[in-house]
Amino acid sequence: MRFSSSYDVRRITLALAPILALALAAMPLAQAQTYTVLYTFTGGTDGSAPLSTPILYNGTVYGTAAGGGSQGNGTVYGLVFKSRKEIVLHSFTGGPTDGGDPIGGLVQDSSGNFYGVAYKGGAKNDGTLFKLTPAGAFTLLHSFGGPPAEGIGPAGTLVFDALGDLFGTTYVGGKTTGWGTVFEYSAAGTFKTGQSFSPDGALPKAGLLYESGKLYGTTSGGDAHQYGGTIYQVGVQTALYTFSGGADGSQPLGRLLGDGEGNVYGTTSAGGTGNFGLGWGVVFKYNLASGQETVLHTFTGPDGGVPAAGLTWDSQGNLYGTTTLGGAYGYGNVFEIDPAGNFTSLHDFTGGADGATPYAGVLVDAKGNVWGAASAGGTGHGTLFLISPATN
Repeated sequence: MRFSSSYDVRRITLALAPILALALAAMPLAQAQTYTVLYTFTGGTDGSAPLSTPILYNGTVYGTAAGGGSQGNGTVYGLVFKSRKEIVLHSFTGGPTDGGDPIGGLVQDSSGNFYGVAYKGGAKNDGTLFKLTPAGAFTLLHSFGGPPAEGIGPAGTLVFDALGDLFGTTYVGGKTTGWGTVFEYSAAGTFKTGQSFSPDGALPKAGLLYESGKLYGTTSGGDAHQYGGTIYQVGVQTALYTFSGGADGSQPLGRLLGDGEGNVYGTTSAGGTGNFGLGWGVVFKYNLASGQETVLHTFTGPDGGVPAAGLTWDSQGNLYGTTTLGGAYGYGNVFEIDPAGNFTSLHDFTGGADGATPYAGVLVDAKGNVWGAASAGGTGHGTLFLISPATN
C-alpha cells in the first residue's frame, strides 16, 4: 500500500458538484479579517500543489511544493513577503541523489538550515531525508532502503528533540506487516529505524510531537479498528488511544499539538456524523494522563470537512486549522476555535483565484496573522495566502 501525493485515500474520493469559482485575489471576511493571496503557483519551475504548512524566516515564507519544478518532482520554495517574489531553493529530480514529491514541511536548526523529507526518490525510490541551507545548498542525508530494515515514504514534517536529533515517520515499510516506521537521524549524522507499527497503529502520515521529553504521534489506521487510527507514544508498543470511527473520529492525518499541561490536540479526517456514514471529521483533545478523548468540534460539511492537517495556537489560546472539503463552496476552509469552544470559519475557499483544498495547516504569527497554503485553486496549482486581522 502506497500513499499518493494526490492524497487519493478513500475518504476523499467523494465527488463534489462543480461550482462557480469566484475570481477574487483578496476579499473581506467576517470579523473584519482580510484574506490576501500572496502567491499563485503556475505549475512550472516554481512548483505545484503545496501540501505542507509554510514557515517564516527573516521576512520570507518557506515551504515545499509536491509537484512542479524543473523536472516535475517538486520544489523547496521561498516567497519574499514584501516583494512577493518567489525563489526556488531546490528543484527535485526524483532520482537517487535528492528524491522527489516532498509532501512534508520544513524544520530549521539554530543556524537557519532547513531539514525535510521527500516521499519518493533516493537509491530505491523509497524516499529521502535532506538538508538545505537558506542559500540553497542541498545535502542528501539519507536514502530510505525499505523493508525490513527501513520504511518507505516519509510523509510527515520532522521534529527536533532537546539534543538536536531529528525524528520522523514513514507511511509504510519496516518490519512485521510493513505498516510504517519511526526513524531518528542524530545530530552526529547517524540514521536509525525505531519502532515499526502494529499493534500500536498503522500508516502514520503525520509527523511527531515532542513534548516533555517524549514523542507522540497519530496513525491513520490499525489496531482494533482497521480504519480508526490511533494516538501513540514512541517506544510504547500499545496504542494510547484507538479511534472507533464513530463520534470520536477516525483516520487522523495531522500532527498532534501539545499544550504543555498533559493534553494533546488534533483532527481526524473522518468520523463524527454525516457524509454518507463516513463522517466529516472532528477536532479533538486527548488527556495523556487519564486517556480521555474529548471532541471539541464535529464537522458537518457546511462548516468544513475532512481536515488533513494538525492544529496551531495563537497567543490567546485559540486553535486554528484547515479542512480540505466542505465549507460554503465545497473546497474547504480555514477555521478558528476559541477557548470557550466557539467555532468560526475565517475563510471559505471558492476553488477560484483564492485557492482550494488546503491539505496544509496554518501558521499564526505574533500579530495574529494566519499564513497558509492551498493545494489547488489559483491557476490550478495552489496558492499561498494570508489572513490578517483589521488591527494590523
